[in-house]
Amino acid sequence: MGYYDDHYQQYQQKQKGNRGGWFLSALVGAILGALLIMFSIPTLSKWNVLPYDIAITEDENEPKEGTSRQPTMQKSVEVDVVSQVTKAVDKVSDAVVGIVNIQEANFWSQGGEAGTGSGVIYKKANGKAFIVTNHHVVENASQVEVSLKDGTRVPAKVLGSDIWTDLAVLEIDAKHVKKVAEFGNSDAVKPGEPVIAIGNPLGLQFAGSVTQGIISGTNRTIEVDLDQDGVPDWNAEVLQTDAAINPGNSGGALVNIEGQVIGINSMKIAQQAVEGIGFAIPINFAQPVIADLEKYGQVRRPYMGVELRSLSDIASYHLQETLHLPKDVTEGVAIVQVVPMSPAAQAGLKQFDVIVALDDKKIRNVLELRKYLYTEKSIGDKMKVTFYREGKKQTVTMKLAKESF
Repeated sequence: MGYYDDHYQQYQQKQKGNRGGWFLSALVGAILGALLIMFSIPTLSKWNVLPYDIAITEDENEPKEGTSRQPTMQKSVEVDVVSQVTKAVDKVSDAVVGIVNIQEANFWSQGGEAGTGSGVIYKKANGKAFIVTNHHVVENASQVEVSLKDGTRVPAKVLGSDIWTDLAVLEIDAKHVKKVAEFGNSDAVKPGEPVIAIGNPLGLQFAGSVTQGIISGTNRTIEVDLDQDGVPDWNAEVLQTDAAINPGNSGGALVNIEGQVIGINSMKIAQQAVEGIGFAIPINFAQPVIADLEKYGQVRRPYMGVELRSLSDIASYHLQETLHLPKDVTEGVAIVQVVPMSPAAQAGLKQFDVIVALDDKKIRNVLELRKYLYTEKSIGDKMKVTFYREGKKQTVTMKLAKESF
């Protein structure tokens, strides 16, 4: 059931007589309008009034005699995309290079290229250019080459390498280098800030690859097992990002939106259940290490002269029978061995002493002791050591010396 109009029949009868004349008028008007538009478009196009160009296309078959050629309208679109991201990439990409680890043949291997990574040119001085990369990228290399953005490969000298921070510094001839990277301030980085990772994922065939993401977290601490014995040796402080970091990106640049390097890409959690978690060494932490490697070939750290083991790694039987600890002492670091004439020996520390505090700061394990020693103390500093010997709590003061690692 619908709406019913009882006037529709009368209206239809009135319109029948005028339908023919109306149709003819409309047809003539449409033809005249089309002709007017067809002949006016070329003139308007010459005056640049129209937003598009007019081009006459050549057809394979010539139009038949008596027919006119129809104009074809073509719109030209040119897009020049420039953004903060592209500006940042342009600023630093030439300073990101490939690193090739070449090893000599031996009984166990045939030698040749053992792996590739990335590096960042950060300085030019006295005819030399300096590159920071990861320690594991150049580890065990008998020769190192640097692959520049244009594909040129030049020999490099390893000035120094540090296993604890996973950093290394290389040197090449400055004549090959046109641009160096600018270091930013990693302490000012905030979660959610956009970042760009630049490097050579999966080898030099993808050199200069760019991925974008954000800072997922700052001041992250992850355990690092340096000797692959299943026991963590170091706590690395890193920036976390979801920018894609794949094998070969190691040693490359993590860049902020201003095109400044805020981190050196170092590692990536690679598990089926984990995706989008990459890590970079904060550049503020890396700079003093880079300076030592460049100048001295090693990182000069304070040295105690002891071999240590966390109490958590010692059987409960030995806590009581060997170390003679009070039952309420369950955290600390046992001295396994003291190096003769070392700062520890000169301070009077002995085998089986258990360190529980440094400068009154509680020490629960070997990782915390190393972190305090390497980040809070310097060569020549004095340090208060609180320890247990034969069940009794004691303190001594030692003067830290220099030792290379």
